[in-house]
Amino acid sequence: MKLRVLVLSLFVAAVGLTIAPIAAPLTKATTSTTVTVTIGKPTEFHFLLSKTTVPHGTVVFKLVNKGKIAHDFSISGKTSKKIGPGKSGSLTVALTKGKKPYKCTVDAHAAAGMKGVLKVT
Repeated sequence: MKLRVLVLSLFVAAVGLTIAPIAAPLTKATTSTTVTVTIGKPTEFHFLLSKTTVPHGTVVFKLVNKGKIAHDFSISGKTSKKIGPGKSGSLTVALTKGKKPYKCTVDAHAAAGMKGVLKVT
């Protein structure tokens, strides 16, 4: 009797190990999109984004200031810290579908050209 229980237990364990890897792919991994934002190039009051269209979800903006003065990056109600000349930083934002305006909120930088629109699909 003990032998039957032992064999049955081993069988159930072996089947469980065989089935477990099949069930694992059913969960969807969360991913994020990375956009590099070059600040202060081609001119001081401009942004250059590595992507102008991104899928909806989490977007990580990697900010690199190539200009000569401090700037920030603001999109969808979130704003980065000021990024000094030669410095870098990041801003992570969850974006829904649509057109998302972005800008620099420092002084009159947006009025000088530091603004644009990111398309989120």
